[in-house]
Amino acid sequence: MKNGITILAFLLVQWLTAQATFEQGMGKALQLWDEGKPSEATALLERIAAAEKTSWLPNYYVALIQTTEAFDPKNRDKVNALLTQAQRALDVEMAKAADNVELIILQALVHTAWIAYDPMTNGMRLSPTVVGLYNKALALAPNNPRAVFGKAEFEIGGAQWTGADVKALCKDVERAVVLYEAEVPAMPFAPRWGADRAKKQLAACKP
Repeated sequence: MKNGITILAFLLVQWLTAQATFEQGMGKALQLWDEGKPSEATALLERIAAAEKTSWLPNYYVALIQTTEAFDPKNRDKVNALLTQAQRALDVEMAKAADNVELIILQALVHTAWIAYDPMTNGMRLSPTVVGLYNKALALAPNNPRAVFGKAEFEIGGAQWTGADVKALCKDVERAVVLYEAEVPAMPFAPRWGADRAKKQLAACKP
């Protein structure tokens, strides 16, 4: 009995140590990103992902950082490399949990980045996929602010071609802002992005 308790205590200490190392690494990586060092942040996240295969968060943030960089006009010549790296990281986690809402939303964002890069080539081809992904995310989590806002923002952007009712979409943006304000993180480093952009979009909606 005593030996069993000793082994259990040892395993608990090992787990707590690993958890602390993981959280320190994630915190450092996100700090680097916040400091405007996306390459350094991505490299650290890739090392964390290789060491901690049970968490989807490191690869998620690799994909999010690369996709965010792909939207930056100054990186236009790097878009293919950035989105290829983002998709590779995302594919690893989607293979484990295809119904993870945050991964689905991020997949929609990756496709949106491709559309922004070359709307003539990718707009018609990928737009239905983006809307389908947001609909899937909303079916799984109707109150996820990133899903609510992401779909509304995407459809507002395409309204000039689709004829979508922008006023109705602005109501979705307003709802997303409320949901962002009420959101409670499900875990450390859970996705929280998008609130500032939603507020800017809501301001643009108002005459």
